[in-house]
Amino acid sequence: MSAYAIYRLPHEDHATLIQQTEGEPVECFSCTELNGKSGFVIAPFEVKENQPILLIQGESKRVACGSGDVCVREPSLDPTSPDPTYAIDFANYHSQLELGMFRKIVLARCADEKIGKKVEPMELFYRACALYPRMFIALVQTEKSGCWLTATPEILLDGEGQDWRTIALAGTMKLEGDQLNGEGETLRWSTKNIQEQRIVATYITECLEQFTGDFREEGPRTVRAANLVHLRSDFTFKLENQDHIGDLLQTLHPTPAVCGLPKREAFQFITRNEHSPRRYYSGFMGPLGQQTHLYVSLRCMNIERNVCHLYAGGGLLKDSTEEQEWTETEAKMETMRRLLYVQ
Repeated sequence: MSAYAIYRLPHEDHATLIQQTEGEPVECFSCTELNGKSGFVIAPFEVKENQPILLIQGESKRVACGSGDVCVREPSLDPTSPDPTYAIDFANYHSQLELGMFRKIVLARCADEKIGKKVEPMELFYRACALYPRMFIALVQTEKSGCWLTATPEILLDGEGQDWRTIALAGTMKLEGDQLNGEGETLRWSTKNIQEQRIVATYITECLEQFTGDFREEGPRTVRAANLVHLRSDFTFKLENQDHIGDLLQTLHPTPAVCGLPKREAFQFITRNEHSPRRYYSGFMGPLGQQTHLYVSLRCMNIERNVCHLYAGGGLLKDSTEEQEWTETEAKMETMRRLLYVQ
């Protein structure tokens, strides 16, 4: 199959398949190049010559989306033992926070999960749809990017006409035991998580002020995503001119939820120092055009033959600890890892 993307919006009972009909996907090297364009976008964290923003253009069709229960054999995890590479990165990042170089910075890592027998990417997509009805699920395959599957709760930009929305999503806690029967409403958030979410919300406010004076923030509130909960604020706003969506994306991406503050300095530090290049993890993807549904590429993996490269990250503040942050990344990777342990 040529380049394609298949996605399912949260709570929908069908998916949409877009296949590249002619040539290769359009390559862009800045979000501003998306102005006036339409198609399915897959954007990396860092745009480079061999890692462009890709726009799949072609006919789209509605396809049946698997539903029903999926029986998962939970993988055994040891979330209390950070590996040496992560320990080095954490010490490096945290020292910058202690020196006051950043208010927040996000540390990501990658873990490889071998598959005993070949599992088709499309099968993993349908498993994700069944397991995670609240999330945006997307599977993308292009020659330049490779094959990526995401199950993400974070909206980057969503809307049509003059009506648009985005969210500030940060802070993470894992649901366990009886908590899994609810929405996390009984959990109490730590000061660290509250501060992290507020940083993201403030940043988004400052971005929107550059494009509109007509916006409203609601929240934060606790929202569930798989077996995790996050703090979320919702922003709704009006855009009189939709010809400059690419400019707005250039301003928003990457948000402090996946990068840090100050944004430019944090971005440069991450790209120079993180041991595991993020590639298309913590970029964004989704349909762009008359109806736009762009999501941050979190809880994702790169599928490569019999190995799945799982990605996850966590926001570090001055009072972050290595063990807590490692445990958070393990919990986030569990979202993708569970798809490989279906009985």
